[in-house]
Amino acid sequence: MTSPSVLSRTPADSAVTLAHIMSDHDTNLYGTVHGGVMMKLIDDAAAAAAGRHAGVPAVTVSVREMSFLAPVKAGDLLTVRARVGRAGRTSMDVSVVVTSERWNLAGPVTRVATAQLVFVAVDSEGKPHPVPELDPEGEADQPLG
Repeated sequence: MTSPSVLSRTPADSAVTLAHIMSDHDTNLYGTVHGGVMMKLIDDAAAAAAGRHAGVPAVTVSVREMSFLAPVKAGDLLTVRARVGRAGRTSMDVSVVVTSERWNLAGPVTRVATAQLVFVAVDSEGKPHPVPELDPEGEADQPLG
């Protein structure tokens, strides 16, 4: 798989939204969703955003920050939004915002987690692969979530 010859992309080009209804299988003994379940969804969405920007697969290098802000329960619709916020030569910083609402109601929507992850684009041999530059034009006024 090779990267298309794109000189730059915007954060919107990498934007990913993943939604999942949480079930009893996702909860811990306290009846709230396991942090690890949310972390997996965050990593999935962030990896997709990084891959969209890079045009090749991207792997998680680090989780710079992860904050759980409010509990999530079975029956909540969890929405994970991710996009690239910075691109280096082969690495990308990805911002993630997670919100929750009841699956069968329109609101209220609660911000339940945020995260910052670092990914590196890799070629078919798993070696670092150059990524397009990030053109943030017009993105400053568009919050992630």
